[in-house]
Amino acid sequence: MKSVLAFGDSLTWGYDPVNLGRHAYEDRWTSVLQKSLGHGVRVIAEGLNGRTTAYDDHLADCERNGAKLLPSLLETHKPVDLVVIMLGTNDMKRGIAGSANLAASGMKRLVDLVRYHVWGFDYDAPDILLVSPPKTCETANAHFAAMFRGSLDESAMLATLYRDLADETGCGFFDAGSVAVTTPLDGIHLDAENTRAIGRGIEPVVRVMLGL
Repeated sequence: MKSVLAFGDSLTWGYDPVNLGRHAYEDRWTSVLQKSLGHGVRVIAEGLNGRTTAYDDHLADCERNGAKLLPSLLETHKPVDLVVIMLGTNDMKRGIAGSANLAASGMKRLVDLVRYHVWGFDYDAPDILLVSPPKTCETANAHFAAMFRGSLDESAMLATLYRDLADETGCGFFDAGSVAVTTPLDGIHLDAENTRAIGRGIEPVVRVMLGL
């Protein structure tokens, strides 16, 4: 049995911008991936609304800093064959980091946490797949537009920066923006079809990295 840890934010949790809740289980990209890969692979969905790569956000009653949470999740779910990391959108918030370069630095921190985690029991460190989230888009939603002001140009840079980081660190890379687009309902989230599209699009990359 192969294990895949999907570490992400609301796009992995499955935030539904249409109904303002959570997408049905079968519509989440992690569920689509699980169904496609079959029973020989376990996809562990670890999505959290508002999660950042490595930056503090004190506006919620939970820990959103990915760098603080990831080591405990690695320890909880070990052994893991592949860690898929799709983060960076929340780093675009003006009060968090506000730039694609800082998001890429946060992703590098997460890569290091996986690589240098003390796995024990003779377990090997897993492979890592970096996923750049779809870029943000214009929205008439005043709340989200204010929260993510300036993110349009910055989020468009994530794919290039993450691809370069993947090359530098020996990770896999997938651009979720190549198969999915954000909705203008809020500018950052995905409707059900675009959420499913990520699961379908990422499957071939995951298969290769797992040696299936």
